[in-house]
Amino acid sequence: MRELPASRTIAVLPAGAIEAHGPHLPLGTDVIIAEAMARAGADRLSARGLHVLLLPALAIAPAPFASEFAGTLDAPPEATTMIVSGVVRSLGAHGIRLAAIANAHHDPAHVNALRRAVADISACSRDTFLVFPDLTRRRWAERLTPEFQSGACHAGRYEGSIVLAERPDLVRTDVMAALAPNPRSLVDAIHRGDTTFAAAGGPDAYFGFPAEATAAEGRAIVETLGAILAEAVVEAIGSAGAVS
Repeated sequence: MRELPASRTIAVLPAGAIEAHGPHLPLGTDVIIAEAMARAGADRLSARGLHVLLLPALAIAPAPFASEFAGTLDAPPEATTMIVSGVVRSLGAHGIRLAAIANAHHDPAHVNALRRAVADISACSRDTFLVFPDLTRRRWAERLTPEFQSGACHAGRYEGSIVLAERPDLVRTDVMAALAPNPRSLVDAIHRGDTTFAAAGGPDAYFGFPAEATAAEGRAIVETLGAILAEAVVEAIGSAGAVS
C-alpha cells in the first residue's frame, strides 16, 4: 500500500446487500453483481494507465423492501452513509483522492444513503471525491436492458443472467426455468408508495422474466456496467482534476 502511486490510484467500493432474490438466486446476488461491475470497471481504468484498488464489498445495507423475507438483512440507512463516507475520508488521508461506488442494490433507502454519502464528501472536502454512477438515473439506466428499464428487474432476467455468468453454481436453474413472468414494475410501485416486495406484487421476491436469463446476456451486461463505472470515473477526473 505504501508503494502505490496514490495520486494515480482509484479506489472502487462494490456495494450490495444480503436479501431475498426469489427461490432461485442467492441472498448475495447484489454483492456478486457489484463485484462483477467493479472488476469490469477496474479493467477499463487500468487500461488507461490508472491504478485501481478494489475494496472489499459492502454487503450489509438497508433492504426494507425485502425485509419480510427469510435471510434478508435490513440495516439502518445512516449506517451505510457513515461507513461509505468514513472509508472515503480514510482513503483520502492516505492520498487516494478519488473513490467510486459500484452499486447493484437499488432499494430506495440504500440508494438515498449512497447519495447522502456523496453529498457529505462533496460538502466536507475539496480534495477528496466520491463518484456514484446511480443506475436508477435515466442517463445510465437507458444503457441497460429493457427489463431493467421497465423496473421489473429484481431477480429476473437481468440479475439472473449476471449470476449465471458469474456464479452459476449458486443458481437453482431448475427452479428458475419454471418461474412464471412477473412484469410488475418496482418503479411504479415506489411511485404508488408501496414499501415491500409483497405490496408491489412480488410475493416470491422476484420481478421480471427469470426463466429467460442466460449467461451470455449476463456477460454482456457486466461489460456495460464496467463501461458505465469507468466513464463516470473518467468524467470526474476531467471535471474535478481528482487524479494527477
